[in-house]
Amino acid sequence: MPREALEIRVQLQYIEPPIWRRLRIRSSATLADLHDAIQAAMGWGDSHLHEFFIGGRRYGPLYEDAPEELIDETTITLQALKLAKGTRFLYSYDFGDNWEHDIRVEKAEAVSAELLHPLCLDGARACPPEDCGGPPGYQELRAALADPRHPRHRELRRWVGKDWDAERFDLDAVNPALHSRSAGQ
Repeated sequence: MPREALEIRVQLQYIEPPIWRRLRIRSSATLADLHDAIQAAMGWGDSHLHEFFIGGRRYGPLYEDAPEELIDETTITLQALKLAKGTRFLYSYDFGDNWEHDIRVEKAEAVSAELLHPLCLDGARACPPEDCGGPPGYQELRAALADPRHPRHRELRRWVGKDWDAERFDLDAVNPALHSRSAGQ
């Protein structure tokens, strides 16, 4: 029995050159499922709060002191939102660092029942490390790593690890992470 899937592009805002991922996800998935897929595809650790802003409404996890207007993301499917090609919305992660992601629906199409979990189809560049200070902190991090004479070069290289490379995107690592993250769906 065919199902509908959405192909979406997730791009971090305020970062140049762009950091982005292209995902395929079932339209029956909830916004909570989409959050999990974005976390896995971008390489985030899901250690901070997040929200979606779609059509003037706020969706996210319900937590103590959550705004009254916040709609529980576990109760809303992508299909119920009637997302169509060209629809754009915002995903905000880590309210301290304020990572904002522009999400654009690129396709809505029928897919076979084999699409059991989200897939990453493409992407560019590594995700910034958690807690690096948002876009301004990330730019500072990159400048320090690029200059061995920078006063914080050694400290920050140790912090991100010797293998971290801002230009590297590893599709072969992303899809197993997506699969394991969504195995319970």
